[in-house]
Amino acid sequence: MDIDGAPLANLVTAAQLEDEKIEAQHARGRLTARERIELLCDEGSSEAFLGDKSVVTGRGTIHGRPVFVFAKDQTIFSGALSPAHAEKIVALQKQAITARAPLIGLFDSDGMSLQDGMAALAGYGEIITHYVEASGTIPQISVIMGPCIGADAFAANMADVIFMVAETSALCVTGPEIANRLTGEDLTLQALGGSTLHMETSGLADAAFDDDIAALSQLRRFIDFLPSSNLDHALERPSFDRSDRIEPSLDTLVPIEAATPYDVKELILKIADEGDFFELQEAYAANLVVGFARLEGRTIGVISNQPLVLGGVLDRDAAQKAARFVRFCGSFNIPLVTLVDVPGFLPGLAQEEAGIAQEGAKLLSAYAKARVPKVTVILGQAYGAASVMMGSKQLGANTVLAWPSARIGLMKTEGASLSVEEARAKGLVDAIIEPSRTRIHILAALSASRDKT
Repeated sequence: MDIDGAPLANLVTAAQLEDEKIEAQHARGRLTARERIELLCDEGSSEAFLGDKSVVTGRGTIHGRPVFVFAKDQTIFSGALSPAHAEKIVALQKQAITARAPLIGLFDSDGMSLQDGMAALAGYGEIITHYVEASGTIPQISVIMGPCIGADAFAANMADVIFMVAETSALCVTGPEIANRLTGEDLTLQALGGSTLHMETSGLADAAFDDDIAALSQLRRFIDFLPSSNLDHALERPSFDRSDRIEPSLDTLVPIEAATPYDVKELILKIADEGDFFELQEAYAANLVVGFARLEGRTIGVISNQPLVLGGVLDRDAAQKAARFVRFCGSFNIPLVTLVDVPGFLPGLAQEEAGIAQEGAKLLSAYAKARVPKVTVILGQAYGAASVMMGSKQLGANTVLAWPSARIGLMKTEGASLSVEEARAKGLVDAIIEPSRTRIHILAALSASRDKT
């Protein structure tokens, strides 16, 4: 018996083959493209997604807000990009730009369709061009959920934020077979481009999660911190935290001896609504902390020196990390709260060779260009040019607050530093505040500059 001219035996075989590919995907510890989309989007909002040509694309919602999503389908031609595959992604990008809604790419592909040659490569060029067009207009997020090799690695990196799945994802420009053949090295895919490498060394990944389910769940949480486009203000949601909450433990957070380290994340968690903080790049340049929190339900971007690591000094990687984050917040109208405890720059030839001057200049530029409300709190040390880079009044901070423990000046030596009272008298500081009331003062400062765009 035939169905539409196709032998029934062949149809059964095709169905079995599809099941086998799905089972193989599950055996690798990875979900299919459609399973990922269903978990990411609100229930029922992904029904109109279209899937063929090794990619699934469509419009859904996350907590009721529109998002545009494409998911590479590893079960069809290993998710390889063909001209038709590229056309679908470009069409989706155009829709996201027009609708001014976030674009999310779920990457799980062995690369480009070799049989399509230059036509497939041209498709990558179109995709990257539209990533550039959308940059600074809508949030763009890449989630690496399997292999992401070759031109896909560049496309994924065009996004504002990159998440990875530990152990099952890898991003690299050259796959291990070619790399090993040309270099003589014996590298696995994970060694060449796994989440550990990109979280700790390259700084490419903003966060890594244990599995697909955790990554998609955290992505839903993360989207809640972001506006839909650069025309929207920072997102607001109901808050159950008190605006007049006092934290007495903060009065003893900073040690009397400057050389004694402390964890600045304790402060961040205690001033944020419900202690909720979404940190980015946690394992990269850990001497600087960046991430998103809320105050009175409104999203803020937090940047802080971390005295627990390298004494909180600024180095090349920390400056790069901070500049990238400031630029993102500036693009999407997210107020910046900067917490300062910086003894200066990390000295040495290695830092000069790495380009500390260049990356430091980029951080200065990012702060100066960010036309969003900016509040800075000096907790302890604020010495030299490094202190200017950390959201100083000279770079446009609307309000600079200081704890009584603050020490400000050119350097630590006697005669080159000011007491916090002297700094206030010289206009470097607007007010000296009790640490326990930091949340209250930041809220007041943000409220005073809320209309700044």
